[in-house]
Amino acid sequence: MTAFLPVLDSRPRDVGVLRAVVRRPATGEREVLEVGHLDVADGLVGDSWAARGSRRTPDGSAHPDMQLNVMSHPLAEFLARDPERERLAGDQLFVDLDLSHDNLPAWTELRIGGAGGAVIVVTDQPHNGCAKFIARFGKDAMSFVNGPAGKPRRLRGLCAKIVRSGSIRPGDEVVVVRPQG
Repeated sequence: MTAFLPVLDSRPRDVGVLRAVVRRPATGEREVLEVGHLDVADGLVGDSWAARGSRRTPDGSAHPDMQLNVMSHPLAEFLARDPERERLAGDQLFVDLDLSHDNLPAWTELRIGGAGGAVIVVTDQPHNGCAKFIARFGKDAMSFVNGPAGKPRRLRGLCAKIVRSGSIRPGDEVVVVRPQG
């Protein structure tokens, strides 16, 4: 798997591309969308994020800094080995962009879809994967994405929250706006 790192390290750093939008309407269900609607309060409209809740909140409600999971599309392709399996990663947005901590520190904005599109912000919440990720892609994949080469690159992906509602589509540019200071 480490032989794939040069491919990931060559991803765009400032302007990437949204490759897929996947809604999870219920546990185990996936819908690949032609148009996704991101809403500040509801997350990806029709996704089960709010209903799932979180172990990271005191009352078990949905974590506001974990509305979206964003993953590298080239890595999803590599792990899935079949386009139909890519959506099984469990993330809602798949991008062709350098997701590393160095490139996208917490509170970096990602503007998707131009002037009328949505804006999301990378949060400081870790995205580590779960038993479902292991079941779908294997223990070696989980060790790779969370290992010494994977963690700094955020190979498992990142968590984000929506700060401006808007519609997004595969093929949209993803423009990076890093925090000042």
